[in-house]
Amino acid sequence: MTRIRVTALVTAAAALLLSACGTTETGATHPTASAPSAGPVTVTDSRGKAITLKAPATKVVGLEWGEVEMLVSLGVMPVGVADARGYATWVSAARLDPGVKDVGTRGEPSVDSIVALRPDLVVMGGDRGAALVTQLEKYVPVLVTKGSDASDNLGRMRTDLKMIATAVGRTAQADTLLADFDAHLADGRKKIAEAGAAGRPFAVADGWKEGSTVSIRMFGPGALVSQLGIQLGLTNAWTGKTDEVWGLGQTDVEGLTVLKDPNLHFFYNASDGADVFADGLAGNAIWTSLPFVQRGNLHRMPDGIWTFGGPLSGKQYVDQLVKTYAV
Repeated sequence: MTRIRVTALVTAAAALLLSACGTTETGATHPTASAPSAGPVTVTDSRGKAITLKAPATKVVGLEWGEVEMLVSLGVMPVGVADARGYATWVSAARLDPGVKDVGTRGEPSVDSIVALRPDLVVMGGDRGAALVTQLEKYVPVLVTKGSDASDNLGRMRTDLKMIATAVGRTAQADTLLADFDAHLADGRKKIAEAGAAGRPFAVADGWKEGSTVSIRMFGPGALVSQLGIQLGLTNAWTGKTDEVWGLGQTDVEGLTVLKDPNLHFFYNASDGADVFADGLAGNAIWTSLPFVQRGNLHRMPDGIWTFGGPLSGKQYVDQLVKTYAV
């Protein structure tokens, strides 16, 4: 995958477990689900548009990985996915079957490849643009999710899941997923409180290197994974400016000097193997002077935990936070 590279003023569209707390199951697959409900179904998407299908969709193409994860977790294996290889690298909570077709990149999916699969429905995020929606709707119904909302990303994730579940006739499965997710959060919050770690600070980031320049993307309080930490009773320490959709901001290594709390833990993801923090900053004097680096509070997340996913990826992230703080 190519990381989504955004500044504080640019949204991510411009650039890019079922296990107990304390463990991460990276080989999770889609659950067995009962047959979808029959008959016509109507669902209103994030555009406010009502999409009516003659029956719940069974042949679905997903153009964004969070939505693809949701489909698989509901028991609906997509027939096509944008950048299926990248999905396999970055998302382990809900694996794709080998026969799923790749329909191009997430930024520029192939309309011809999508239409050739004769899907009942295409599911995509709203940040991919109206032009693509218009093209696709000439051939197939399109459900547009919100994808992200820094004002309430957990609520947005729930709404997107239920929207997709309605379109594929899996509302009962969605209710089960969310109930399990809520129980996981509650258990994690209890463990962190019992460990005396409530209120402890955390920061989440990823980064990339171009030439000798290292750019760092910070996940502010509105980012989905940050909201997971906050729900666990922790405190997001990043107070820099972030965008209103994804809750993401940009800085450099000097900007990290504001993270002074000695109890802070710093988390990052490098599933594609490009570990800018371990490799690109190893000899940087500012980096090595940061309290969380000196204290060993730097944590590379296990590969394949998607930071923009659904309930299953969310549970994986919760597990890592609990594992760190509830010790």
